[in-house]
Amino acid sequence: MVERNAHSMGIFGRKSLFCLFTVTSVLFMLSWSFVLRSAGRPHFVDLNILPNSKLLALADDGNTRSRSQKDGEIPILVDKNRAPKKYNLFKCNPSNQVLKVFMYDLPPQFHFELLGWKAEGKNSIWPNIRNKVPEYPGGLNLQHSIEYWLTLDLLYSEFADNLNGKSAIRVYNSSEADVIFVPFFSSISYNRFSRLKPHQKTSMNTLLQEKLVTFLTAQEEWKRSGGKDHIIVAHHPNSLLDARVKLWPAMFILSDFGRYPPSVANVEKDIIAPYKHVIRNYYNDTSGFDSRPILIYFQGAIYRKDGGFIRQELFYMLKDEKDVHFSFGSVQKDGIKQATEGMHSSKFCLNIAGDTPSSNRLFDAIASHCVPVIISDEIELPYEDILDYSEFCIFVRTSDALKEKFLINLIRSIKKEEWTRMWARLKEVENLFEYRYPSKDNDAVQMIWQAIARKVPAVNLKLHKSWRFYRSPWKERGLKSTLLPKNFWCG
Repeated sequence: MVERNAHSMGIFGRKSLFCLFTVTSVLFMLSWSFVLRSAGRPHFVDLNILPNSKLLALADDGNTRSRSQKDGEIPILVDKNRAPKKYNLFKCNPSNQVLKVFMYDLPPQFHFELLGWKAEGKNSIWPNIRNKVPEYPGGLNLQHSIEYWLTLDLLYSEFADNLNGKSAIRVYNSSEADVIFVPFFSSISYNRFSRLKPHQKTSMNTLLQEKLVTFLTAQEEWKRSGGKDHIIVAHHPNSLLDARVKLWPAMFILSDFGRYPPSVANVEKDIIAPYKHVIRNYYNDTSGFDSRPILIYFQGAIYRKDGGFIRQELFYMLKDEKDVHFSFGSVQKDGIKQATEGMHSSKFCLNIAGDTPSSNRLFDAIASHCVPVIISDEIELPYEDILDYSEFCIFVRTSDALKEKFLINLIRSIKKEEWTRMWARLKEVENLFEYRYPSKDNDAVQMIWQAIARKVPAVNLKLHKSWRFYRSPWKERGLKSTLLPKNFWCG
């Protein structure tokens, strides 16, 4: 009897467990179905479920969406006395987001006075570019003028009626900014003011760098981030020589890393910007493979130090080859005119490492629609994270180029169809390397701002980690506790 009851109890228990399992499974499947349906909806998030939701209270009591609210937007109230602000989650792609830039009002001696501009009055800092834009010195000075174009672009954003196509705007509250821009014209400072004058013990270039370091390290913006969100242009390889080691946490805009130790500058944190080409653009280029008589073109300094030894080696290899132009040249007299005519008449233009891995010659070739042949193992190229240079450039390792007949045989093996494809691609991308004022959509100025924007998430990651253990992080960053950190929702 006991055994029979025990057996019945066992059957009943198993049936109960089976029923319980069935009910649980059905409920689980219904719940999972609901989650899947919800996942297909727009990116609307109920911020009341987040920790510390008092700071992130939703408009309309946190559970209803405004009829006018678009998909992907979250209305957030950060202050009871302020209207809801909408943050678009679809704007979290930095390449589609306008960069907010805070620019220091440095005294004119750091920027336009270096060009010969004279301030009107003691409180005058910037030229009135609505009336006249101070000119940058010509010749080879122009190739490193990047800080000039970026500064003009920020000043222009203050009064431009139409900002379509602009990738950056100037803001006046540093706590709202994505990055902090330092308007020091370091390249012209080196080119024109690095030599000692008879009455000087220290050059003006060195003095300006010392003043810059003193100024920056005293600013709250620098202290807040340790300089990590600061943008400093040092495009000339010898610019900022004295200050670079002290300002290394900042994001540098450079031509290459040839004269920088990796601890000071590297591809992870810094930006490579194109040189401004010095030869004339090839407008209305209707040339073709058969109408460019020169196969390979190079004109410039042949005997160089460091990695530039290869120039002289290639000179002796190629100087006697037919349809090859390989000669010494400079910008003196009519050198730029000669280079323009030569590149416009050539199928391939050599870009060989010199004292540094990069040179302006690459961008002269692009402007000429002369297919660049890059022989520089350590070169870094502008915006290569989004641009495939192999579509319009030929890359040759130094060790291969030094092999007898290797380079000339390689170039001769490239047929008309392949060359024409690269030539057409050069015409498509040349706008990306053009510096203009006012800047235009996706020109060099806008591309540099976009490259900076793509670095901002990595900068923010470092900053947010460094702020983890501050006792009062809102106070340290100059923010009130009722406000969200900048870019919290990529707004």
